[in-house]
Amino acid sequence: MTSYYLRALVTGKVQGVGYRRATQKQALQANITGYAKNLADGRVEVLMCGDREKVKTLSEWLWQGPANARVTHVEYETLAQDHAPDTFSTQ
Repeated sequence: MTSYYLRALVTGKVQGVGYRRATQKQALQANITGYAKNLADGRVEVLMCGDREKVKTLSEWLWQGPANARVTHVEYETLAQDHAPDTFSTQ
């Protein structure tokens, strides 16, 4: 299987509301590897690696996030294939 690599920058009320953990849960259920980490500017960066359709589904879920999140913008960037992480982590 060829992995698809997508990076997302999520803007809005996404820090301090369980966004990274909820993203991790969704990713692990879909067998997607990568990470979700807080950025100093208040955004969350998400790297998703895996089956293209599953990554697409997770990337669409990023607009929703957990109940307390308020997502206002998601910016996507397709990345060149690289070595995929072994799991999905929060940083």
